[in-house]
Amino acid sequence: QVQLVESGGGLVQAGGSLRLSCAASGRTFSNYAMGWFRQAPGKEREFVASISRSGASAYYADSAKSRFTISRDNAKNTVSLQMNSLKPEDTAVYYCAASTKFDVPYRVGARSYEYDFWGQGTQVTVSS
Repeated sequence: QVQLVESGGGLVQAGGSLRLSCAASGRTFSNYAMGWFRQAPGKEREFVASISRSGASAYYADSAKSRFTISRDNAKNTVSLQMNSLKPEDTAVYYCAASTKFDVPYRVGARSYEYDFWGQGTQVTVSS
């Protein structure tokens, strides 16, 4: 079992930046590939980014490429999502998730069912 707790969400103006963090506790963090997803009101949860167990490989949704950076610190049991040049359409609840079912780059983990554990989410609101 892994417990995941996100933080760092908030209200930011368009063009601004936020850094989300996800703290993991429980099993050995480096055994899990990690991902970030988001869900806007009335929409399905969508993939944002994933990172390998070692942190050496990452994969991004097209919407996140060149603006977002996923990283992890296995010594601190954390995964982060640096979000720059934010747009109103980035407004959503952001979730981190952990998986033993895949590892980047062999599989990218873009589907919710590929993950075993989820955090409770953190709200990101981007105003225009």
